[in-house]
Formats: sequence, C-alpha cells, structure tokens
Amino acid sequence: MKKIVPVFGCFLLLATALAAADITGKWTGTATRSRPNGETGESTVYINLKESGTEVTGTAGENESEQWPIRKGKIDGDKITFDVETNETVYKVELMLVDGHLKGEAITEREGTTVKAKLDLKRKSD
Repeated sequence: MKKIVPVFGCFLLLATALAAADITGKWTGTATRSRPNGETGESTVYINLKESGTEVTGTAGENESEQWPIRKGKIDGDKITFDVETNETVYKVELMLVDGHLKGEAITEREGTTVKAKLDLKRKSD
C-alpha cells in the first residue's frame, strides 16, 4: 500500500504539469529574421493556437487582423511544429515552450533564398 501512494502522487504531478503546459491561447512577440546576405530585420508575430491531444490548429500572422491558417500542426514531446501558408510563402515553424515563452524558428524559401527568423512569443493576457 505504501508504494501505491508515491506512484499515484507522481502521476498526479505529471498530469498537473501536462495541463499547465497547454499552449492553447493567443501568443504575441517578435520574429528576428536573417538572410544569407547578412540583412536582418524584426517584425511582430501574433499566433492563436488550439491544442487538442497531439494536434495543433489555429492561425498566425503579423497582427490580429492579418492571419493565415496553421497546417500540419502537431506536438511531439516538447516540440511544436506547423506550417503557415500565406499568399505566396510557406513558413515552417518549430517551437518549444521555455519559461513561459514559445521560442524557436520559422524558415521559408523564396526565389531560391532561405530566410530564417528566430521567434520569441509570450502568452497574451486578455
């Protein structure tokens, strides 16, 4: 009987940690992009995520009014991946939840050039 209590306690703590890690909600932050020629720039990012099991859906864009659907969204362990297709570009996004921030990278190829952007987002408080 004594062994059951610690095991149950571990499961309870694990369930609480997993519930706290839910990424559903609105996230805002910055994308710091860099091009192969050394050019850099920064823009805003606004993402509205919905987590359901290992599937991630929602929208993403530069602001709340300019959004595109998230496609192929999934969570695998601590890694979140999805694609965002705008009018002409597909962004491949990979994020991790780190200290309350979604951090990672978005990569796109356009006209033979790869552009990478470092992302740092935090949950938007309503």
